[in-house]
Amino acid sequence: MSLDQQGSNIKAVVTLIAIGVICWLAAGVVAIAVGAESKIIWTCVVGAVLGTTGIRYSIRRSRRTGI
Repeated sequence: MSLDQQGSNIKAVVTLIAIGVICWLAAGVVAIAVGAESKIIWTCVVGAVLGTTGIRYSIRRSRRTGI
């Protein structure tokens, strides 16, 4: 796999995960606005945190091995 393909692949992965994080954050804001149960709000928070961790992990893995 060439260096250009690796760079575009990691960009696609990070973009996809970032979209998921944004969706979790939007869902969290909506849940807070409608007064949802705390379990639902915490699910949104954990989803956003795991997504952020996934972005960091993907970038680190790409630098080490190349996805």
